[in-house]
Amino acid sequence: MRDSRETFVNHAFVTGFPVKHSRSPLIHGYWLKQLGIAGSYRAHEVSPEDFPDFMRRLKSGAAGFCGGNVTIPHKEAAFRLSDRPDKLSAELGAANTLWVEGGEICATNTDGQGFVANLDERAKGWDRISTAVVLGAGGASRAVIQAVRDRGIKAIHVVNRTPARAQELADRFGAAVHAHPLGALSEVMAGAGLFINTTSLGMDGEPAPDIDFSMMAKEAVVTDIVYVPLKTPLLRQAEEQGFAIVDGLGMLLHQAVPGFEKWFGRRPVVDDTLRQIIIRDMDSHK
Repeated sequence: MRDSRETFVNHAFVTGFPVKHSRSPLIHGYWLKQLGIAGSYRAHEVSPEDFPDFMRRLKSGAAGFCGGNVTIPHKEAAFRLSDRPDKLSAELGAANTLWVEGGEICATNTDGQGFVANLDERAKGWDRISTAVVLGAGGASRAVIQAVRDRGIKAIHVVNRTPARAQELADRFGAAVHAHPLGALSEVMAGAGLFINTTSLGMDGEPAPDIDFSMMAKEAVVTDIVYVPLKTPLLRQAEEQGFAIVDGLGMLLHQAVPGFEKWFGRRPVVDDTLRQIIIRDMDSHK
């Protein structure tokens, strides 16, 4: 564990295309200041065409970074181009966190860890359930399904407009995961203890369909990985119907913790001050 008083300085990044929208520099900048660590974390935009060269420069040290985060559209390429991907990223086929160790690029994916840590913080005991429903089968759903499965949830129903996409996830993640067309949503929600929206429905104020959550278990939790707006239309509907809700902002905050610890040697804490910093930034960009 590195002592924060040491003069050794590490520099980390977030890269994507585009990347200017990323709030990761705010998150890591807060922790660096809070913990008194001499280091930096900044956005570094890289096009898909230039990403392989960026990875080579990262490995050689020429990029000047010890590691960093990878966001859309580079997560799959980051996994393929890394030297030592872990089991989590290998199953997902995507990485969001990189670090250089022994002249090699190591890779993991912390999205799922962030998702369950958010639920652990804001809906304690959520994992006592037996059945979860996941709406959507896009790239964002993979880490969520993996993490919920790894917490021991026995049945995970993935509902998607294109059933074949849902079936691909069932094939990837095993017997606990079941694929369904959109028309089966009400049926699979019956008695479920957790509902997860992994689609972009309701993002940035876009409309979302009405969903009747009443057939879910009485103590069910409804969550959304979208965090702009903080209370999405789906969360608002669920709350109005009397269900506990968990917004998606905590997933963003908690997924950043393992990477920070890798790069800077200290494990940061997600606190309300950080949450309010991000919320104020969101409000300023409305």
